[in-house]
Amino acid sequence: MSATTPQLPVTVHTFTQLLSSTRRGARLARLLAAEQLRAWQVSPGVTERTEQIVAELASNAALHGRVGNRDFRLSLTLDSTAGLLRIAVTDARGERLPSLPADCGTSLDAESGRGLLLVAALADRWGVEPYPPSGKTVWAECACETPDPDRMGRTATAPSPDR
Repeated sequence: MSATTPQLPVTVHTFTQLLSSTRRGARLARLLAAEQLRAWQVSPGVTERTEQIVAELASNAALHGRVGNRDFRLSLTLDSTAGLLRIAVTDARGERLPSLPADCGTSLDAESGRGLLLVAALADRWGVEPYPPSGKTVWAECACETPDPDRMGRTATAPSPDR
């Protein structure tokens, strides 16, 4: 007699996309992230925070991380068991590490340079790590409600009026 081993449901979902290092690529990154999070049925509050984080990180990748014709990569990882969403943007400029305005002498009155303050305020954690041979990945993590794995990928339907 053969017994089957019970399988745990998949609890980690990933999305990765290469995008052009342009303003259009940064905008597309935000739109794709929002659509993917809706498909994963992440709560609207976390989705809104993530849209802002992706917008800032993708904009920085297109503006400060651009090298020739090299793209940047957007990655989203949802670990529903841990209730954690990780956002990662990888670009080709490993020598240009991001820092908060207070750390690099940027005035809080400056017209630009405060995007990472938004990331720090919206994310539960964020950081940067090298991406060999010459790039870097800026990442942020947001705690999120655990979606129901039985409903992942399905839309809710309204009850019929005759019930």
